[in-house]
Amino acid sequence: MAKYNITEKKVKEATYRTLVNPQLMDELKGKILHVIVMQKKYKDKDYSAKKLAEDLGTNTRYISAVVNVQFHMNYTSFVNKFRIEEAMTLMVDKRYQELTMEEVSDMVGFANRQSFYASFFKFMNMTPREYRMKHLENHPSLKVKRTKRKK
Repeated sequence: MAKYNITEKKVKEATYRTLVNPQLMDELKGKILHVIVMQKKYKDKDYSAKKLAEDLGTNTRYISAVVNVQFHMNYTSFVNKFRIEEAMTLMVDKRYQELTMEEVSDMVGFANRQSFYASFFKFMNMTPREYRMKHLENHPSLKVKRTKRKK
């Protein structure tokens, strides 16, 4: 008798991913992108997968399946990706150089600075501050003299 009962782990695909037929998946993909990106719902801190499902007349399992299969990430990462992209644009825009990271984080839809930093690092492998500084080094004309804010 073998001392250890080791069996090979079977890779099992989540069954809910196969619930959505390809035609419906393509249709939902377009609708999800329209709502999240075109309507800029990613900026809404409270816009959940549940609210998205309600707006599209479907359920959260379908939303989750479509986002997983079509975009290869979960719903939160999907939404955060658009938030990070907008934050990157704001951080290097001369008009927004005076904004703190907390203000940028709030403008793009993060609930708090910590989740902003964590998501930013996950996508960019650097902190938002490092990103801003790196970009300013490459484009010195964008540097704006910072002034102390009154509280």
